Amino acid sequence: MIRPKERLSAKVADALRSEIAQGRVKPGDRLPSESRLTEIHGVSRTVVREAIATLSFEGLVEARKGAGVFAQEARGGPFVNLDAGRVSSIIELLELRIAVEVESAAFAALRRSPMQEERIAIAHHAVIDCLAAGKPTRDLDFDFHLAIAQATNNPRFAEFLSLIRLGIIPRGKLQTGQDDVRPRDYNVHLQGEHDAICRAIFASDESAAREAMRTHLKGSLARYRALLHETNHTGS
Repeated sequence: MIRPKERLSAKVADALRSEIAQGRVKPGDRLPSESRLTEIHGVSRTVVREAIATLSFEGLVEARKGAGVFAQEARGGPFVNLDAGRVSSIIELLELRIAVEVESAAFAALRRSPMQEERIAIAHHAVIDCLAAGKPTRDLDFDFHLAIAQATNNPRFAEFLSLIRLGIIPRGKLQTGQDDVRPRDYNVHLQGEHDAICRAIFASDESAAREAMRTHLKGSLARYRALLHETNHTGS
């Protein structure tokens, strides 16, 4: 089986993670500066920042404004082994998101305020504008789902999405030529599926909102499964 090439940011994160795990960088130690890390690993600042963001998400480092990035005691907890550059990790999270966000949409249909409805609409149209401009949609896609979670008026839904944000906004170049880990046909379905979710929520149709979100996330799951199969059976 031919595996995709590792992303540069994953390699840098692995190297820093190893330094911490083996005690060469101890809790409380300051990591080399961003510019120094680019020299050590021969990568761009963007790659270094992405690697640091991954380690920060895992709780292995802490960025202190004006002071630098410092190693922390390794912690246990949910999602610490999440690798947002692996399609398999995205699939794992999508299965979990189906269990949570289907009900999130239903609650939003019943509980949203006029202001929250407006936020969902604004987020939806921002995605459409991004699609029309041919730009990556990952950040605005997250904003759309977060707006729905907030419209449940149960803060735990939004907290959950924020906790797994790194996996919802995958970074890397597994398949497309952009800084995005998405199947090639992902955006073809995005607008129509989001449209259906909005229509159901705005109509206060709990059942339709639930079904529209399920259709959207299960469609994404199927497309990522196809991408995983393609990635593991082709090479570059």
